[in-house]
Order: sequence, then C-alpha cells, then structure tokens
Amino acid sequence: MFNGMMKKLLILVALLWWQMGQAAPLTIEITESEVGALPIAVVPFGWQGPGRPPAEKLGAIVDADLKRSGRFKTMPPKDMIAFPHTGSEVDFRDWRVLGMESLVVGQVQPNSAGGYIVRFQLFDVFKGEQLAGYSIPTTARDLRATAHHISDLIYEKLTGQRGAFATRVAYVTSIVQPDGRRTIALQVADADGHHPQTIVTSTEPLMSPAWSPDGLKLAYVSFERGRPAIYVQEVYTGRRQKVASFKGINGAPAWSPDGRKLALTLSKDGNPDIFILDLARRTVRPLTRHYAIDTEPAWSPDGRHIVWTSDRGGRPQIYRAPSTGGKAERITFEGRYNARASYSPDGKMLTLVTQVGSDFRIGVLDLASRQLRVLSDGALDESPSFAPNGSMVIYATKIRGQGELAAVSVDGRVRQRLALQAGDVREPAWAPYSQ
Repeated sequence: MFNGMMKKLLILVALLWWQMGQAAPLTIEITESEVGALPIAVVPFGWQGPGRPPAEKLGAIVDADLKRSGRFKTMPPKDMIAFPHTGSEVDFRDWRVLGMESLVVGQVQPNSAGGYIVRFQLFDVFKGEQLAGYSIPTTARDLRATAHHISDLIYEKLTGQRGAFATRVAYVTSIVQPDGRRTIALQVADADGHHPQTIVTSTEPLMSPAWSPDGLKLAYVSFERGRPAIYVQEVYTGRRQKVASFKGINGAPAWSPDGRKLALTLSKDGNPDIFILDLARRTVRPLTRHYAIDTEPAWSPDGRHIVWTSDRGGRPQIYRAPSTGGKAERITFEGRYNARASYSPDGKMLTLVTQVGSDFRIGVLDLASRQLRVLSDGALDESPSFAPNGSMVIYATKIRGQGELAAVSVDGRVRQRLALQAGDVREPAWAPYSQ
C-alpha cells in the first residue's frame, strides 16, 4: 500500500512539474469564426487637433477586438468607399450598398489636461439610427484600454451580452535562453495579448495561477526553493507572501468568491486532500479525507460548493461537496477521464478536461442536464478557464510540439490560437471583471 501511495504521489508531482519566461506578447490567430457573423464596419478614427496623432490606432484595435470575438465580420479599410468620423458625415446609402448592418465612426482630439478625448458613435445602417454614442476622456497610456472599453460597449449593445475585451489573462511561459537554461515566468497580458507584464520569473516551475475575485492578486505555485509552495502576489505592486509551504504537496490554489479563503491540495498528512485556507487567520481545515488523490479544487460562484478531481472511483472524475464540508457527490459519469473542472460565471456549467479515445480535450458540462459537450479537437488540451462573461473558454494545447494557448466559444463555433513568437505558453487563467 505504501508503494502504491508513493507511486500516486510521484505521478501527481510529475504532473505538477509539467513545465511551462520573459515578457513576450501573444499573437492571436482566428482559426474559425461563427457562421452568420454580423457585418460591421469600423472606420479608422480621425485625428482632430494640432501636431501628430497618437501612435495607437483606436479604430484598428476596436476592429480587431470585434473580429476576434467571432460574432462580427469586419470590413477591411481598403474596401471602404468613405471615411466619415462623425455621424453628420455618414451617408448610409454607401454602407447599405456594401452590405454592412452596423457602422462605427470616431475621432480623437487632445484635451486641456494633456490627454485625449475619444468620441465614437455606433449606427444601425439599415434604419439609419444611432444606437450608441460616447465621449471618453483618456491618457496616452490608456488609449488601448479605452479602445477595448469601446469594443465592450459595442459588443454589449449588439449582442446583449457584456463584453470581455478590457479584461486580462494570466499565463506561464517557458523560454530556453542562449546558454541553454530555461526561464519560466508568470505573466499577465490584455485579453488581446498586448501589454505583457511579468509577475515573477524563476528557473524552477511556476504553475496554477489563480485570480482573486477583485482581479488584483494572483495565487500560484512556485518551486523556486526546490519544493512546492503557494504564494499570493499583488499584480500592480508586486508585493507577495507565502501562504502555504507544508510538508509534501502544496498545489492547485483556488479563491473563494469573497476572496477570504483558498482551496488547496495538500499532502501534509500523507495523502493529497482538499483543504480550505483562511487567509486572515492562516488556519487550514480539511474538506476531504480519503485514501485516493483529491486535487484541483474550484469554488462555485455563490461559494456554496467546491468541485475537485478525484480517482476514488478508480479513474479521475469530478466530485462536489458543500464548501462547509459534507458528503462527496460524483457529478461526471460520461467518459473514462474527467479532470480540472471550473465553474462558468453564472454557475450553470463546468469546463473540464475530458478524454476522447487517446486524446485529452476541453469540454463543457451542463450541470442541470449533465450533458457533456466536447469543444476542442487537440491531442493534449489542458487547463481550461472561462472568460468572465462565460462566452469563451481559454486553454493550453500543443501545436507541432509547441505549447500554445487556444480559445473556443462555449458553442464551439469560434476558435482562436494564441501563440508566443518563441517559447511555450501554458496554464492560462482568464481574469474576472475589475471591481
């Protein structure tokens, strides 16, 4: 029994050591978009003022955001026959001829505070009516963020669903240096891959990044001193603290919805179980006590339940129990392997890794019907994470032996690849909306 237990622990540690480096931007490629996407034209924003316009092209950023969602078919500027910047300059007949259903125009001008005023209008082309119009003060530093905010406003107006373009993604990169050493880094970037920010670097594995509910902190696992420990780090200040360094495994941190607790995988008592860490009191209590491996916890959005992966039935499956403790309930039965589950923002679905033949793919489980839908088509897809609006799932995959990220809509109709120019990228975690 001892040898079997050691074998399980070694297997789990080996999985944790699956390696993922420097601030490198992600390149996003749309590989499949939604059939029947809404035709929309985003006219390049005009510059109204003395001197040179800012380097950021806001119209191009908005265009790229909407196109990347898969819900919109944008018009290349080379195909446009007019370039209005205000509603009074729009001739809707031009855009009807081009088959556009929606039109976005805008302009940028300097303001007295040394920043900018960005104005934009959204029109229904066939009705010839304005659907939205805003004037937004901003700074040179925040121009890209302003463009993403505009994209969110347009997306919500036209789809009825909140946009997620102004959100961020955390991920782990691994880059081999010229001297042969591997540099591993935990990074945060805008949802479009721009503005990568290195949170921490190491020559040892970093893994399992998890966002706090307010989007201001990351919990993660670091092997920087030769053994696993869990840290909580403030994204903007860089301040961090070690919160778990017990004997054995310290892994898979997951925040409670109120940000006061972490669910963890600890083997301090000999076997990997799920524990709840009170961050203020620094006390831990067990959620599970079982001879099997229990790992990869995730909280429900209302904080009432925790799901986790366990092989207590012979193979990895998803189980659930009240977060206050109680009887474990198995909730996945379709397939031989289901793991790494996390809740959708509305609590109605789980995204998880499921085995299909010899491949490991990303699926979505409807908790009401218990219907499992496979979304990805890779051979080794891992680490799924919902967008904060629940529209897409980001995950890690392998493309020609290279670790990349991919994203797929929850209906499977929109697919993207997010790759580094050099090195591997893994362990994605989509940030919540900023509070």
